[in-house]
Amino acid sequence: MEEYDYHFDNYTEAEYYDIIEPCSKARSQNIENVLQLFVYPVICFVGLIGNALVTVMYALYKRTKSMTDVCLLHVAIADILFAVALPLIIYSEQHEWSMGNWSCKLLRGIYSVNLYSGMLLLACISGGQYLSIVHARRSSAPLYSHLVCAAAWLLALLLSVPTFVFHERYQTESSYFNITDSEDVPYVCFFKFQSDVITAVPRFQLALGFILPLLITGFCYSSITVTLLQDKNFQRHKAVHVVLTVVLVFVVCHMPYNITLLYYITNMFQEQECSDFESAELAVIITRSLAYLHACLNPLLYALIRVNFRKHGKNYVSARWSSCSTSEISISMRRSTSDNGTLFIM
Repeated sequence: MEEYDYHFDNYTEAEYYDIIEPCSKARSQNIENVLQLFVYPVICFVGLIGNALVTVMYALYKRTKSMTDVCLLHVAIADILFAVALPLIIYSEQHEWSMGNWSCKLLRGIYSVNLYSGMLLLACISGGQYLSIVHARRSSAPLYSHLVCAAAWLLALLLSVPTFVFHERYQTESSYFNITDSEDVPYVCFFKFQSDVITAVPRFQLALGFILPLLITGFCYSSITVTLLQDKNFQRHKAVHVVLTVVLVFVVCHMPYNITLLYYITNMFQEQECSDFESAELAVIITRSLAYLHACLNPLLYALIRVNFRKHGKNYVSARWSSCSTSEISISMRRSTSDNGTLFIM
């Protein structure tokens, strides 16, 4: 099958109409419309309510918080920020990114910060559990834990700078897709590079902000597993299982989108057949929805696998239903806590 050069710098508009048949976006656009109308609003609602409940329960939980508790609080905050931004992303995409260039950069940057802060915070959790279990170090003070989380946020912001810089609001080429002369050429918000050399930037982001923390996490939990095989402390086993589940869900949600996006960007300056391009764009849309889904999953995981979290959640909801004061709710939660329990993992 003949390959076409979609980067038509060497052709006039009249010439490439004779060379290529425009690609159709109908299938990918229909799927994206369904996701935006029926899936993303659910993600937004559950993500906001669930993660807000996590932060409220953390604030009312009066016993000592572990480093894992502190880091998971920050993960919840990152998910809240993304859930707040998601309706704006949906609106902008449904109206061909009508909100301007600054909002394009900001909203795409928020996803990037959410991704890298989440991965870095999970690496911090794995490092803390590694020191606690393998090297028998005492748990860090909450202030130290918050400082570690602040460093993770700062690094996530630095890693997201290229996303803020290279995302642009621009018009797609009308001849690239099946758009007639009478139709307005749509605006999109996406990476825009001037050369294929700059496409190395997302690879650097993914390597430093996702792959490296994932390797660190893998090393930590491999060492922890070896130690736990010789340990009969089942409380430690449960703590590791919870965090490992959170890590696995994070990776399963975010890795497909980032690998697909990397492939898509790498091939932006390559000759492609229409079918290949359409398949790549469809893969980006589907895997992106999986990545967005993660924003609402952690509270559901805590509710499903942690008895303490379910117990405190029920106490909080029932207390609010009966119009108790904040101090009464706090006392209720403190009384219901087991001696050795923490909020998220024990």
